[in-house]
Amino acid sequence: MKKRLVLVLLLLIAILAGCSSSPDYTVKVTKDLYYQKNTEMPLEIKVTEGTKAKAATGLNASAEVSMTSMDHGNYEMKLAEGKNGTYSGKVKLPMAGKYEITFTLEKDGKKTEKVIDYAVTMPKGVATINGKWITNADINFYKFINYLQLAMNTETAQKEYSGKQLEEELAYLKTEEKNAGDKNQLLTQMIRLRAMAMLAEEKGHNATDEEIDSEINKVRGQYSQYETAKAMIKEYGDDQFWKIEKEQYKMIVLVKKVQQDLEAQVKKENPQAGQQEIDYLAQQKYEELLVSQVNSLKIEIL
Repeated sequence: MKKRLVLVLLLLIAILAGCSSSPDYTVKVTKDLYYQKNTEMPLEIKVTEGTKAKAATGLNASAEVSMTSMDHGNYEMKLAEGKNGTYSGKVKLPMAGKYEITFTLEKDGKKTEKVIDYAVTMPKGVATINGKWITNADINFYKFINYLQLAMNTETAQKEYSGKQLEEELAYLKTEEKNAGDKNQLLTQMIRLRAMAMLAEEKGHNATDEEIDSEINKVRGQYSQYETAKAMIKEYGDDQFWKIEKEQYKMIVLVKKVQQDLEAQVKKENPQAGQQEIDYLAQQKYEELLVSQVNSLKIEIL
């Protein structure tokens, strides 16, 4: 009788031990899942374990996505492990809406499921910086500015060159059209500008209306010298163009203040240096600061 009781107690202890050793995972979405037609879209999660939220590494992770209000079937994705307990994958969904995502997390033969309700929406743009969108309209405006500059360069070439020299210059400008409209290059330009403008504000700088208007008046004067530029801006819509341009020049003024700080620092560190060397060293410091600033931001590109 005593042996049986001991065996029952040992079995109970084993069962309780097995239950208590089940991993206590928490899943948090760190890169939102959006819907784009006929496109695989990324999802990233961070998995932590226990009350101390320790990063859960070495998991065999997957996800199954299904709509909660419509029967569009289940969509599975394998999640690849990244750094510090992050796991990511891609899935092509049929539409935006309310979904249920079941995450399967397995390690050392122990399998855990975590289920969350999730609203999949259409993306508001092409990227986010600390949660703020860079929209398609932003990209299109930058593209327009690049084409505006090309048009002015073309008009200048037609006034200054002739014959073979003009042909060569126009051929070169034609090849630049592709770069002017390249989405990746446009996005890079915008990230650089916004990142450094944010840094300027972090350092306590601001752009006054007077400073912005001063820069706007300069660029107005430049555009007014070119018939092609005036025609393109009129077609775009004068009021709309200058409203957006003012927003851009607020950031440009802020970035210039960071550049001025760096130039002053370089002059202080190199009192005997000429202006050319100062410009070179200040630009080096600027690029290093830019890399550091971009790395400190949460930038998501769709």
